[in-house]
Amino acid sequence: MGISMAMARTWVERWERQQQRYAVDREERFTVITDVVEYVTAGRTRPLLLDLGCGPGSLAARLAGRLPDAEIVAADMDPLLLELGRTHHADAARYVDTVIGADGWTDDLGLERPLDAAVSTTALHYLPEPVLLDTYRRLAALLRPGGVLVNGDHFPPDEAPCSDITAYVGRRRAERTGGHTHEDWREWWAAAARDPELADLFAERTQRRAAQEGTGADEDLAADRHAELLRRAGFRHVTPVWQFGDSAVLVAVRGD
Repeated sequence: MGISMAMARTWVERWERQQQRYAVDREERFTVITDVVEYVTAGRTRPLLLDLGCGPGSLAARLAGRLPDAEIVAADMDPLLLELGRTHHADAARYVDTVIGADGWTDDLGLERPLDAAVSTTALHYLPEPVLLDTYRRLAALLRPGGVLVNGDHFPPDEAPCSDITAYVGRRRAERTGGHTHEDWREWWAAAARDPELADLFAERTQRRAAQEGTGADEDLAADRHAELLRRAGFRHVTPVWQFGDSAVLVAVRGD
């Protein structure tokens, strides 16, 4: 089911463009996440990083570019996106096929030492709250004391009037920066489904998604609720370090 480097590059570049519709100031968010990881790993030899829900390796590639001595493990359940990452960003990370939150998913990572940082961007909001809490607990156990979880995602306020405002502000920002002019998520996947070179991977993806049907979350959680769950999971300190509309980067520091 391998794909050519040229094909992988084409689809990853299209992925990058369409994702700009959904992550407000996406590149700035990636930069802030990398800033946090750089700070936490300063002076450490070959820091170990985990990219959760890595997709085609977008964040892993940026981390590898800033921190060339880091060892990066990138995890996702989507066979098509993983193959794009393995092909286009082959040197950025070791890619792992696993379902975050499922039984035994941390064993699949093959980690032999504690993590310095775990990162994620727009990948954890789909987890139901009990699974999210368990995931946070497992990540706390994988991290060294003082290690961090850095999560960039949508964290809408609990109250509808406020969430409507933050969503609108983010949407207007995307329009001003041109993200709305690109194909959207559905259009990207519809085009990928028509590409003969991706047919086998797309078929496998469809089969897996059918098996996962009904396991997602009903709604996004507010940042305050995430912070509460993180503290219950063993993270002593939790704080946002960047925000625009309801798009934010939340940092959780594991206690001693």
